[in-house]
Amino acid sequence: MMDYDVIVVGAGPGGSIAAKTCAEKGLDVLLIEKRQEIGVPVRCAEGVGREDFEEFVKPDERWIASEIENAELCSPSEYKIKLSADMAGNEVGYVLERKIFDRYLAKLASRAGADVLTKTSAVSMKRENGSVKLGIRSMGEFQETSARIVIGADGVESRVAKWAGIDTTLKLNEIESCVQYLMTDINFEPTTTYFWVGRKYAPGGYIWLFPKGEDAANVGIGVMPSMAEKPAKQYLDEFIKEHFPEGEIVEVVVGGVPVKGAIETAVADNVMLVGDAARHTDPITGGGIINAMRAGYHAGITASEAVEAGNYSARFLRKYDERWMNDFGKTLVRNRKLQEKMLKLDDSTFDKLFRGIGSMRIEDMSVKRLALELFKREPKLLWDLREFLV
Repeated sequence: MMDYDVIVVGAGPGGSIAAKTCAEKGLDVLLIEKRQEIGVPVRCAEGVGREDFEEFVKPDERWIASEIENAELCSPSEYKIKLSADMAGNEVGYVLERKIFDRYLAKLASRAGADVLTKTSAVSMKRENGSVKLGIRSMGEFQETSARIVIGADGVESRVAKWAGIDTTLKLNEIESCVQYLMTDINFEPTTTYFWVGRKYAPGGYIWLFPKGEDAANVGIGVMPSMAEKPAKQYLDEFIKEHFPEGEIVEVVVGGVPVKGAIETAVADNVMLVGDAARHTDPITGGGIINAMRAGYHAGITASEAVEAGNYSARFLRKYDERWMNDFGKTLVRNRKLQEKMLKLDDSTFDKLFRGIGSMRIEDMSVKRLALELFKREPKLLWDLREFLV
């Protein structure tokens, strides 16, 4: 082990983009991943919006499972909103093969000059003389290496955040409990994503189906523990029994998704957090891949500036906070407030809204646009949020 300018903990999309950006700026970078295979296990639905995604990489058929052209939303009483490509906005794009895609991003970081180690965990961290001593266990052997900056991209249970003293605490209404099956022998349109909303299906969340080619799909659920009366898996199993009784489950993944919204800061002396570690997932959709990649880029740029200035203090690194907040942080704030309001909707209100919206042509069916339509129909519910919707 050598000493590094930056050590990135976690080789998901956010961590790999951070490592790649730092290396491209000429920094000495180490990217570590605790699992022996990058991208395994998959812990998300694997969907991304087309325009945002293509800001970072050119799509490659090796890791694009499906190209999505339409979206369909279903209310508790089966009222449906069908969105074609020119209406669906952020809901069209790609379903990835994360097992391949994550490795691809890590290879990009390596080609840019970063050292990449798998089966390597960060087990301790301490500050010493203005830098960080990171305890690393690699292939069963412990050693320490130093870095000017540590970027924590180590997920919802981030150790780096705890060691750095950054408050990322989650309450029961700030996390979704998620279960997802990879299924075959079910009927769906391979170019359409599906969403079922309402307490009947998923209290505090929703059920999704993301195609993975023509013969398989990710079918999953996210529920809010503070609202759910039974485990997420039970809700999902009951849904599958009703909608896809002949389906075969070939893979299962479980996990928690933070829906806290923007945290006060994602930095401390010598430390920055990205992705799930920084609670960068969208409070309404639970989507986090694009935000993680954006955060990784901003962290990489900020790390480069810090090394050039020789200043690794939290005060200097707050440039990173400013960047991610101005990029997508304000959307996290807005969507968290909208989410809190939407959690109050009962299933009959969802049905009413779907009946009204379903007959309309909406050119940009984004979360904001749906909220605006909700505001028009239920102004009392969202009156105090009107400034977010103009």
